Amino acid sequence: MTTTADEALSEIAERARLCEEQGHKPIDTDLGWGLGVVFRSYLRASEHVVADLPGGPRGYQILRIATGETAFSQAQLAQHLGIDRTVMTYLLDDLEEAGLVERRPDPADRRTRRIVATPHGHERLEVLTRGFEAAEEHVLATLPVGDRAVFRVLLQRLATTVEAESAGNPCEAVADSVEPAAQAVATGPRRSRRR
Repeated sequence: MTTTADEALSEIAERARLCEEQGHKPIDTDLGWGLGVVFRSYLRASEHVVADLPGGPRGYQILRIATGETAFSQAQLAQHLGIDRTVMTYLLDDLEEAGLVERRPDPADRRTRRIVATPHGHERLEVLTRGFEAAEEHVLATLPVGDRAVFRVLLQRLATTVEAESAGNPCEAVADSVEPAAQAVATGPRRSRRR
């Protein structure tokens, strides 16, 4: 049975109510805590998949993009993945040395290099993708199958929206979201100054 958004919200509200009745705040309704728990679980479940891949999970993401229809430049890859340009250079050097990607001149601008997967990179990506799919299923195993699909769609929608709003700069997205929260903490709750 698939849980609807309204049912999920009701469940969260009920948990929060029960926790508050018991005198404590429910951390399990906190978005940051939830994202962190799921992310750490995903990293643990997938660490063996990329154990020998240069760059680990970042190397996988680069390889996945490099096998796509559109060839990205090194600068575009760095911006899209939120990786420092200097770090990106080293990651690409390692992936190139492993024979997984190559830098090819852009026909439109010979000064720019496009990152393209090699045939070995395409083969390796197939194996890596199967490993990541198994890791994802492990992490999402407690959700009903229909909810897994809904979760993936909602997560993708949220991620692409946040990325678009930050013009592809994840650091700006974090700063944009932290600034209002920091302001709220700095000013604190407004209280009446009656004496």
